[in-house]
Amino acid sequence: IDSQYAFAFYNRGIAKDKHGDHHGALKDYNKSIEINPEYAPAYNERALSRKKIGDYQGAIADYNKAIMIDPHNADTYYNRGTIKVRRLKDYQGAIEDFNKVIDINPEDADAFTQRGLTKSDLGDPQGAISDFNKAIAINPQNARAYNNRGIVKYELKDYQGAIADYNKAIEIN
Repeated sequence: IDSQYAFAFYNRGIAKDKHGDHHGALKDYNKSIEINPEYAPAYNERALSRKKIGDYQGAIADYNKAIMIDPHNADTYYNRGTIKVRRLKDYQGAIEDFNKVIDINPEDADAFTQRGLTKSDLGDPQGAISDFNKAIAINPQNARAYNNRGIVKYELKDYQGAIADYNKAIEIN
């Protein structure tokens, strides 16, 4: 009925992506963006599809564009940060993104957990423990934060502390 209805292409892209048709989803996101190049969610969703097919640089470019359009979306920074740390090994860039998430939402336990993991990867165990502590203070049921804090404590040879954290992670999940 309306071949210029960007939102319909966007929604169909989401449906295709959930169905596993990532390439088909990309085509729909591309069309949505062609019609409405200032619609940040389309860039975010296209980035997720690109990530699923292994196009990490393309995903980063889409997140960058989404941030230019909407610089206050914490999820965009978070998702970009996870690609930077897990796929591109850009630890400093990831920390900057997780810092931005925390600036936008200081109660984001997942951002503290991810930043803690990144600090651990950078060889900053005390910084990592501090971030895991903050994540746990925000969400005492955060099994992942307990587990990751346990890993860092184990690496520091604090075996009793590690066991206590692993036990708490197991109790939660």
